[in-house]
Amino acid sequence: MTRRTALTPSPQPIRQPFLSRDRKGVGQPRPQAITSSCLLLVCLATFASAAPKALLFGKLWDGAGKVTNNAIVVVDGGRITQVSTSKSGIPRNAEWIDLRRFSALPGLIDAHTHITYYWEPKLGKTPLSQKIHPAAKVHLAAENARLTLSSGVTTIRNLHAAADTDIAVRDLIDHGFFPGPRLFTAGQGLSAKTPADMEALVKQRIKAGHPWIKIFASKGGFDSVDTEQTVPFEAMQAAVEAAHAVGHKVAIHSYGPSGVRDAARAGADSIEHGIDIDDETLRLMAQRKIYWVPTIDHNRYYMDARHEYGFTDEAMANLRQYVEKNLETARRAVKAGVKLVMGSDAVYTMFGQNTRELEWFVKAGLTPEEALHTATTNAAAMLGVPEQLGRIAPGTFADIIAVEGEPWKDIQAVTERVRWVMKDGEVVFRR
Repeated sequence: MTRRTALTPSPQPIRQPFLSRDRKGVGQPRPQAITSSCLLLVCLATFASAAPKALLFGKLWDGAGKVTNNAIVVVDGGRITQVSTSKSGIPRNAEWIDLRRFSALPGLIDAHTHITYYWEPKLGKTPLSQKIHPAAKVHLAAENARLTLSSGVTTIRNLHAAADTDIAVRDLIDHGFFPGPRLFTAGQGLSAKTPADMEALVKQRIKAGHPWIKIFASKGGFDSVDTEQTVPFEAMQAAVEAAHAVGHKVAIHSYGPSGVRDAARAGADSIEHGIDIDDETLRLMAQRKIYWVPTIDHNRYYMDARHEYGFTDEAMANLRQYVEKNLETARRAVKAGVKLVMGSDAVYTMFGQNTRELEWFVKAGLTPEEALHTATTNAAAMLGVPEQLGRIAPGTFADIIAVEGEPWKDIQAVTERVRWVMKDGEVVFRR
């Protein structure tokens, strides 16, 4: 069972479903009575499965920039307890896992997803034509969660989901009902025009239990690349102030430069998308340490999946032009010292491609190792958990991936050759 982390509050005790599951060596208890011997066997089986793990890797990149050859990582109770090159001090009862063919990295963070967007062709000819009940979206999100893990992403920030379905998905994963990444949620995005309305909506999202607030400050999405700003500066500022007053953070969506400018002025914690950002705004973002999540790759995805969506030739031309401008803006942002964070903007059939944004970052001027930081240390700092995620070090969560090759030199080693994934000390994917 996946253990619940301390990053999100638990609304109820974690269920213990093991009594109804078949386990080797543990018989099924009779419904009318569970004997003490059966309980003892269950406890012993649970204890045995919780033994420490000693992982052997050919190379290890720790997230802080250090590469270690022939590394051993000890994992116990969902946390990393030891990183070394010596077998001394390894617990005697540790389970040894030989991954010396591979390089180890911290579990990656995708800072912009839509986990509840799932396309079921039976319910609609295109992803945008289907009608799915919120409860069904939560159920179908399990496949998106599985594919996300397969890409090496063990944590996501989900920006926009109706009816708090993202919280439902988060809790089902945390309680072990199906495997998936750790979720930081934002609920439904806000687009109120007045400061008072925006402040009221922010309070609603916070009361619902979301650590992040998402604001739609412009048009733009799917086949539309409209950059028109739709939320005034004053409303953005009111939202940021209301959220920051109680320790919550704000992500602001803007396809165009004016919305990005006002988002930076308002003090957003992260800005999503954006093209043609002026140099003054880039300097302000760097100065204020505002993270930028450009999501360059999601429009590439729309072009590749055009037949699923039924996009027109005109839409394709607009998407291609936006990608080019997005990339050019990213090049200028890198030179200006803006902190970039990997975000896929994954929807529908894009899950499993979550990390392809890293290849665009290399094209924008980052080294492969700098690109890795956007999905590890940069992202963890943006989320406010730099001591728990984004690194392989004693005390951090045991989120570790194994890849073929050396991604700090060749980024495609991580975008194309993930072979094994651990989250919270449990193996959740192996190829």
